[in-house]
Formats: sequence, C-alpha cells, structure tokens
Amino acid sequence: MQITHADAGCGLAGRELMQRMALRSRARAARLLSSSASAPVSPGAYDGAPLTEYLVHLAIGTPPQPVQLTLDTGSDLVWTQCQPCAVCFNQSLPYFDTSRSSTNALLPCDSTQCKLDPSVTGCLNLNQTVQTCAYYSSYGDNSVTIGLLEADTFTFVAGTSLPGVTFGCGLNNTGVFNSNETGIAGFGRGPLSLPSQLKVGNFSHCFTTITEAVPSTVLLDLPADLFSNGQGAVQTTPLIQDAKNPTFYYLALKGITVGSTRLPVPESAFALTNGTGGTIIDSGTSITSLPPQVYQVVRDEFAAQIKLPMVPGNTTDPYFCFSAPSQAKPDVPKLVLHFEGATMDLPRENYVFEDAGNSMICLVINEGNEMTIIGNFQQQNMHVLYDLQNNMLSFVAAQCDKL
Repeated sequence: MQITHADAGCGLAGRELMQRMALRSRARAARLLSSSASAPVSPGAYDGAPLTEYLVHLAIGTPPQPVQLTLDTGSDLVWTQCQPCAVCFNQSLPYFDTSRSSTNALLPCDSTQCKLDPSVTGCLNLNQTVQTCAYYSSYGDNSVTIGLLEADTFTFVAGTSLPGVTFGCGLNNTGVFNSNETGIAGFGRGPLSLPSQLKVGNFSHCFTTITEAVPSTVLLDLPADLFSNGQGAVQTTPLIQDAKNPTFYYLALKGITVGSTRLPVPESAFALTNGTGGTIIDSGTSITSLPPQVYQVVRDEFAAQIKLPMVPGNTTDPYFCFSAPSQAKPDVPKLVLHFEGATMDLPRENYVFEDAGNSMICLVINEGNEMTIIGNFQQQNMHVLYDLQNNMLSFVAAQCDKL
C-alpha cells in the first residue's frame, strides 16, 4: 500500500509543520493514556491541529470507492465515514456509499466478527428479523464515532482485492476533525485490525521525510528482499504484549545516550508495570515523548553538550531550541535509544529541526506522561518490520523513497 503524510501538499513551512506535529503528539499521548486500549478509533484535534499523520490509500466495495485512512498501530478497528451520514466531519473524498457496492454486507449480532471485540460492539434493530452489529467508541477528548459493523471487499493500490474485510461504517462522528482523512486503519494487535484480519505474519512501513510529498510504503507480509536497500545492520528487539493494553506494541527500552554519555536513568523509568507506563512504538504519534523525569535529563544533557544559547520557549515554538548562526551547521550530540538486543542510532534529521530563517536549531522530542512513545518523526527513512509471528520488531536505516 502507499501512504502519504497528512500535511503533504499543504504548502506549510518547516516551522509550521513542527508546530502542528508537536500539538498532535501531545494530544495523542494524552488520549492513548486515557482511552481504553480496545477502543482508540476516532480522530480528533488539539488546539485546531489534526491528529492524522500518515494516510493509507485504498478502496472499499465493488466497484471500488476510494478512502484514505490514518495508519494507526495504536488502534484496531478499521472504519470510514459512510452515507447516509447523520453527523460527519468534512472530507475531500465522497462518503462511502454502501448502496453502490454489490459486495457489501451488514453483520448480524450473532456473527463471529461482532463478538471479537465486545467493548466496541452492540446491537441495533434495523428491521424486525435481524439485529445488526453496531459499534460505539469514544476517546478521552470526547470525540466519538458510532456506526455499523460491515464486511466488504478491500482493494489496494497494486490492484489486489480481498473480500469480506470487516470495517466500521461511521454514521455519527463528532469532534474537531481534518478533511484529509476519511477514517482509521487500525494496525494494532487486536482481532479487528487490518493485519489480523488479513492473517499476515508481518507488516512493515518505511516513512519518507515528512517535509517532502513523496509517498511512503506499507508492505503486508514479508517479501524476499525486504531489507535490500537497508543502510547498515538490521536491528531486532522483542515485541512485548500486555493483557491490560492488548492493542499496543510495547518495546523494552533500556536507556538513552546523548553524545557519548549514557544517561543515568534507571530502566524502571521505561518499564511497563501493572498496565501503566512502558514504551510503545506508534505510527499515529508524530514526535517521541518521554516521561517528565527522563525528558528533563535528556534536555539538560543535550543543552550541556551543544553549547549554544537557549531560546526561551513559548506556545508557538514548543520545542527546546537554541540560537544558531544561519551560515553554519553546528555539531549536535548524538541521540541513541537502547532497546533489548537493539540500538536505534538516530540520524541528525530524525531528532533535530534546523530553522535557518530564524537562526534556530531545536531538539524534536516532547515531554509526555508516564508512557514513552516512539513517534513517526524518529522513524523517518527507517524500514520498520513488525514480525507478528515471532513477536519481534526489526528496523534498519533505508531510503524509503526507493523502496
């Protein structure tokens, strides 16, 4: 499948992109923390900034009707807005029309699919004989999606069509939304996610640079030459499952190095304990966020090593920034994430934003809550493989526009 960044083609300057991404990431972190893990399916906004990040382009129905769905490894349900829409947000594509699809089917309440995730499903009497499977799902920010659970044919960019995919037909979706997305493509661990329904043993994505309008790639199932354009050694770390948060892809983050200094942060700061805290990797979050006590240590060490004057923070510049001569490209300390069995040595452009026009250089990391979230900005030009059969995550630097 092909995906594009939500802000691609919007004509935004780099600084505007960073500001929007910071707001989205903070809202996303708050919502992942406050939402039930089985029901994070509705996009919303924070201070006018959409939560959408990368959009999957595919089609539903026969004949195919195009949709563009947020690629979200932090949720399970696949859904799009449908006709007749009682309350829907504006979108650039037409709403999906079930009456135009010869392969569309409503799912009754006694269907297997309706019983897979009881926390987001219910029953609705559409006629006197059959109760139709319905869903209701909400977020911590009060955005809500309500609709019918249905099955239809999904067609991907390469022309492959797969019948009988379960998805939500959103008929009442409230909140503050962006017109780029039409819904969500859940890529989480649950039974209603797209990878689970397609019964693939793995999937991978490779995000192109967010400031470019070049499409990125999502691959379902392992091709023989998966890492053929990799630039370095493939790193592999275990994926951890948690019964209290079954949707998320947890990782064992062990520590962080800034420059040549391994920070004095205990592993417990990143650990999952009784369903709280922990470290997840998430395609729907823009910027990596760290627990406050960890963020402060990273920030202080970065400032000590970069040796540039700090720029006072404000609401329009949410990052930790430094004054930098516009004619020079100052050295910055390395930023390395240490996982169990793997090292993510981030390239400069994956954690630093350089605003030459304002003579600034900024550390693109957020202060979050007790959960550590590895965002998609840090995953740019990195081929990331979710090996679902073996519960492993692999990654390697790559030219994602060449994949």
